Amino acid sequence: MKAVALTRYLPIDDPQSLVDVELPKPEIGPQDLLVRVEAVSVNPVDTKLRAPKPQVEAQPRVLGFDAAGTVEAVGADVTGFKPGDEVYYAGDVTRAGSNAQYQAVDARLVAHRPRRLDAAAAAALPLVTITAWELLFQRMPYQPEQSGHGKSLLVIAGAGGVGSMAIQLARRAGFTVIATASRPETQAWCRAMGAQHVIDHRQPLTAQLKALGFSEIDAVVNLADTAHYWNELGELLAPQGHVGLIVEPKSPVNMGDPYKAKCIGIHWEMMFARPRFKTADMGEQGRILARVAALIDEGELRGIQHETLSPISAENLREAHRRLESGSTIGKVVLTGW
Repeated sequence: MKAVALTRYLPIDDPQSLVDVELPKPEIGPQDLLVRVEAVSVNPVDTKLRAPKPQVEAQPRVLGFDAAGTVEAVGADVTGFKPGDEVYYAGDVTRAGSNAQYQAVDARLVAHRPRRLDAAAAAALPLVTITAWELLFQRMPYQPEQSGHGKSLLVIAGAGGVGSMAIQLARRAGFTVIATASRPETQAWCRAMGAQHVIDHRQPLTAQLKALGFSEIDAVVNLADTAHYWNELGELLAPQGHVGLIVEPKSPVNMGDPYKAKCIGIHWEMMFARPRFKTADMGEQGRILARVAALIDEGELRGIQHETLSPISAENLREAHRRLESGSTIGKVVLTGW
């Protein structure tokens, strides 16, 4: 089968950083699906895993997490899926990735894709959707239905993939959503996702929020630089507020006051935790994707595909990685077809 892989970890401008290869079709275990991959999308984690480092892989390593495709075969213990089903999923960081024509994936991580979306649009969703859902509704103490009424939520980096879904999910839950974005096009995107207010994260947040009438914020999801915003968010958050994080701080942060004085909840999200550690509830990720597919089909959520490259190839994946590393992408970059 065709695949895109690496054996060395190189800068993305090096043609050898990602290369086209031929690999055997994967074998599946009793809980697996074999999926014919039709579309993939790229996430910051892909660029981080591919980033330059001295190690060399003895065998080609296939990256990629988000995928949409069609079930080719099902493992002996699988229920709920059959060959021909159209599915989407975010995969498992411990297994071969989605940048291949066929992928073996644990069925518990998979859901039938939204009927209203084609494969490309569906492939934009899984990783960022699971991240936003787990962070808001399973790490932070909120519920998907109406738990945000009367509360404010600040989404830092609202125009990215996770931000795009966090805005939609929080708005649906009843929050007043303030997103951050620094360019006219990213500000417009955040408003299209449902943010009632948009402020510039390149400027101090406090003055901008006060100008909008917010002297404090009930909750924050910081999807960008944890350390950079740490002190200001500690002052901004209301007593017994909550902050959700996905990016490890680049420098030490003070875990004491005002966070301690205010009893602010600090919540980490890593969507690979369930499949990586084979938790008893790892099937929750398939259930989240099934719920979101239903919400999309009902018109309550929308897709976040913004750019599409075709076909799925080393050249186009290098270009997708390059765009993500530029820090200027909006929503998700999707690749489709082989």
